[in-house]
Amino acid sequence: MQNPSRLRRIGGLLLAALVLCGLSVPARAQDSLLERGRYLVTTVMACGNCHTPKDAEGRPVAGKQLAGGGIAVDIPPFAVTSANITPDVETGIGAWTDDEVKRAIIHGERPDRGAQAGKPLAAIMAANFFKALLPRDLDAIVVYLRSLPAVRNVLPAPVYRAPVRHEPFAEADRGFTERDMQDPVRRGAYLATIAHCLECHTPMHKGVLQLDTALGVGGRRFLPAFIKGLPEGWKGAVSRNITAHPEQGLGGWSDAQIKRAITQAVGHDGRKLQPPMDYASYAGLRDEDLDAIVAYLRSLPAQPR
Repeated sequence: MQNPSRLRRIGGLLLAALVLCGLSVPARAQDSLLERGRYLVTTVMACGNCHTPKDAEGRPVAGKQLAGGGIAVDIPPFAVTSANITPDVETGIGAWTDDEVKRAIIHGERPDRGAQAGKPLAAIMAANFFKALLPRDLDAIVVYLRSLPAVRNVLPAPVYRAPVRHEPFAEADRGFTERDMQDPVRRGAYLATIAHCLECHTPMHKGVLQLDTALGVGGRRFLPAFIKGLPEGWKGAVSRNITAHPEQGLGGWSDAQIKRAITQAVGHDGRKLQPPMDYASYAGLRDEDLDAIVAYLRSLPAQPR
């Protein structure tokens, strides 16, 4: 027969262990979400490229991470300055609920309160691409944004001169699943979608992205006349063809050359590549994610510009 006092001691130890496990599992899960969110925001999605102010050399300003004002865009449909997405209650997103933050990211909608109540986010916010985010990744991004230091930064109000339009992007509308992440091409499609690569590398005609007819063929112009906040002396850039076209696209490039272009801003011919592409952020991409992105780019039908 077992000693009752010994059984009580064992029971107490088991209960203590269960309590500790019960406390530690959510903590580990939270840490995992935090790290995933940090990775997505600071590398794949390169949010700081727009939302973090930079000095004249293009370096992030210390203490202003994601505090807004990184770039300002003034084009016929709108004039906007990138928003403060730190948890500051007055000038950032600190007063927004998690669901409101998520709606802003994947639908381009502001909360129905505050100074800009109900006004959509300008089309430069790639909600039509971000809508592809898997639920766990969207949760992770919110967790990471909540973890940032709150920075007060008052910014100019947006000016809208035309209705906000987000062209539908087929990959994002079709969506992705966790199972897709096991297939390199589908994983690469997911990463390239939430990185909104095709937003810049697809031409516009009369203000409309040609996502259905010229996906990835490049030719979109980015000029100092309408983009402010990039390095001093920046003379503008034209996005290149990233389809599998053997001459005009990436078809003649090696995998290593494509990866070097993405992470080091060096073309296959050794030429230095220019902003607004955020090479410094992409330098933090994991090897398996870079491999997947290259696999996806190889799958884009070859088209000349």
